[in-house]
Amino acid sequence: MEKDFSTKNNLSEDKTTFENKKEDFSRVFNHSKTFLNNLFDFREDTDHEATIEAIKADITFKGATAWILIFAVFVASIGLNANSTAVVIGAMLISPLMGPILGIGMSFALNDINTLKKSVKNLGIMIVLSLFASFMFFYLFPLSEDTSELLGRVSPDIRDVLIAFFGGLALMVARTKKGTIASVIFGVAIATALMPPLCTAGYGLAKGNFTYFLGAIYLFTINAIFIALATFLVLKLLNFPMHEYANAKKRKQYATLATIIGIAVMIPAIFTFVRVFNENKINNQISNFIKNEIKDNESLTLIDWEKDLENKEILLNFFNEISDATKNDLNNELTKNILYTNLADFKLKIKGSDTKSFELITTAYKEKREELQESKEKITELENQISVLQQTIFQLNTRIEQDLLAKDKKAVAFSRIAKDVKIRYNEVEQIGFAKMLFSKDFIKIDTIPIATVKWNSKTLETTINLKEIELRDWLQKEMKLDTLFIKRER
Repeated sequence: MEKDFSTKNNLSEDKTTFENKKEDFSRVFNHSKTFLNNLFDFREDTDHEATIEAIKADITFKGATAWILIFAVFVASIGLNANSTAVVIGAMLISPLMGPILGIGMSFALNDINTLKKSVKNLGIMIVLSLFASFMFFYLFPLSEDTSELLGRVSPDIRDVLIAFFGGLALMVARTKKGTIASVIFGVAIATALMPPLCTAGYGLAKGNFTYFLGAIYLFTINAIFIALATFLVLKLLNFPMHEYANAKKRKQYATLATIIGIAVMIPAIFTFVRVFNENKINNQISNFIKNEIKDNESLTLIDWEKDLENKEILLNFFNEISDATKNDLNNELTKNILYTNLADFKLKIKGSDTKSFELITTAYKEKREELQESKEKITELENQISVLQQTIFQLNTRIEQDLLAKDKKAVAFSRIAKDVKIRYNEVEQIGFAKMLFSKDFIKIDTIPIATVKWNSKTLETTINLKEIELRDWLQKEMKLDTLFIKRER
């Protein structure tokens, strides 16, 4: 009896605990839901009328907008030609191409056929005008070559689809907000890059390269369609009011057509992405193979290597001789190692130096090293001799000056003066000093000190004149002379 009572109490307590946990979980869930809803919900901060009016205002293409587009085309074309990213970004910011594209997306969302027709018409005119202007620039401009800015817009893949789609979403969220966020609009204009692909297409037409033309037009089409799709989705999510038309069947046809076009545009981009992804894997595995199996192998000396992805070949050029056993080992590693699964179909083309050539090169290298060592020893010996001669000359000059000072207390230690002149005046190339007999009336004879100076030919005349005055004053003071004449030597 007591046992049954105890069991009932335990069951009651378990039930109470479960109910408490259920209430706690429900409370946490509701709080989280409220928090996330407050964090991400932007429907209350939307201005429907202002958004529609702003998009419609940007659709118009005439007057100033036409000139802005032409100027933007030339700025973008110059930036692509000069390979200047900053200039290309500037063209993206001033381009008015975004307006009609947003108008197309809004037209589908609101079932506004008139706005759709106007947007498509203006976008078509903009595209034709942009292609013509860029074609004329690249056709007439004398400096024109394939730059990285141009080549980066001729092979779009799925990543460009994602950039256009998410950029379009960010743009429309910013456009629908009360008080448009200008920084977001500028950022999307840079990220989605509508103008550069059109200019690249014009470049392809000017050069007759239709691969470039089709690739660039494809990138522009991706950007335009998925920005419009993002516009459509955001406006639908925010419950923008639709225009009522009697022909609901035609509206469905437009929606179906838009879906088919979007899917059709994505398919080539997906294939391109897969191709680029596979090529990237192959390139990484080739680089790893070269590093792990060849460069890290101390017995192999690789000079250079090349890859041929089209023919599935890797060319290896070695400095040393490569035996058949080594060739087989490298081929086995390439085709059977699980680290290089994408290289199973590749073949190695190995070129190594033969033994005789290697021995000849080694012998010649040793001989030249010995000759170089002998030359170094001779140079060192000559340098020592020159040093001894310089010391001897210095001692002789010192002795001569000392003997002269012993005879004449007014004599000057010219070697010291000459050294100081070179330190103080870098422009002086030569200096001499002598006492010259001089007569004005051919009766009385005077002795005058003269310093002969040769200046560097590159020194300006005005600089020499100033330096001569400074040099004369300094020499007079050092040589304790009342008078000193400076003679300039050419």
